[in-house]
Amino acid sequence: MSNKPARIFILGATGSVGSCALDLIRKNPETFELVGASANRSVGNLWKIVEEFEPKYLHLMDPNAYTQAKKNHPDLNLHNTMDALLEMISESSPDVVLAAMVGNIGLLPVIHSLELGLTVALANKETLVAGGFLVREILEKNNNSKILPVDSEHSAIFQCLQDNQSKDLQRIILTASGGAFRTTPLEKMLTITPQEALQHPNWDMGAKITIDSSTMMNKGLEVIEAHYLFETHYDKIEVIVHPQSIIHSMVEFLDHSIIAHLGVPDMTIPTAYALSYPNRIPLPQVPALDFASLGALTFEDPDHKKFPCLNIAYEAGRRGGLYPAVMNAANEIAVELFLTEQIKFLEIPILVESVLEIFNPEKNPNLESVLDADNWARAKASEFSPNSGTWSEL
Repeated sequence: MSNKPARIFILGATGSVGSCALDLIRKNPETFELVGASANRSVGNLWKIVEEFEPKYLHLMDPNAYTQAKKNHPDLNLHNTMDALLEMISESSPDVVLAAMVGNIGLLPVIHSLELGLTVALANKETLVAGGFLVREILEKNNNSKILPVDSEHSAIFQCLQDNQSKDLQRIILTASGGAFRTTPLEKMLTITPQEALQHPNWDMGAKITIDSSTMMNKGLEVIEAHYLFETHYDKIEVIVHPQSIIHSMVEFLDHSIIAHLGVPDMTIPTAYALSYPNRIPLPQVPALDFASLGALTFEDPDHKKFPCLNIAYEAGRRGGLYPAVMNAANEIAVELFLTEQIKFLEIPILVESVLEIFNPEKNPNLESVLDADNWARAKASEFSPNSGTWSEL
């Protein structure tokens, strides 16, 4: 490892993964240095970051939040537009760009960072879901570009594959907690409230990711992400429900031996590994596994009838092209509609599938068509009226 601290630019600095990274920087100032931070609208939290870490480059995406922040702190090197964010990434010369924002907003800065030949620590599923084929093209052309997965599952797979030949890989096994409603009968899921869906049994995450976990769309997004990260066919990517969230994922090889990655459910571990790769740093704040007190580790197949989002994601992934981008955008709108109590929990997959069914894809997609498909899907998903009594108006 270099004697100089690694320069980190955090996209989504006020979220759960961003906060985890900040704590690592706080505890390891000789190893990491924060050079840039972006947020959506959390002015207060961003100001706390400024006071503690003094990053040179700052960005707020929400226009109202930006106006408020500039009014209160006019001397800050703070900007607002996407173009400005991309320019800041270029100017700051980071060693690692941590993409920890939520949603498709991460696509452009991740692609820009990779085109610059930077290392991206990726915690933003939607980037690979919407533009995975674009990301793979960049990685194949630029040997300096690198993606290090931060999601606990993909970090686990990445670590299990170290020093093993990709040609020997037989199967990727993604573990899933099952979310808040793993044991809830289907008939009782008709009346699920946003407050109930936001209670994840094992992980402390943002609202959107927590809802995706409760519908198992989160795991569907991870399947598509794994396809692009590890260049593995969908037939070789399986999902198993593991309620304890101790095994974060597994890989099986041609001889049917399996390597698993275990640890307490704490995002500090995969975040630290991505930021310090190929080294590891001590994490005294993370408790060690006590196998004697763990008890049983259990596994079960996903319930596809209760959680159709998983199959929807597999199907969109297999169709390829722009279908994953459309699915992702429609899902983001569906989650917003559910959180604002405009649709029911079980209507989330219905809405997503309905948008996919009427999508007419382009044959040769590019970045512009990904963004167009995203906008189209959001508009179509937003057209649903809960009072119309029908989905045909989509």
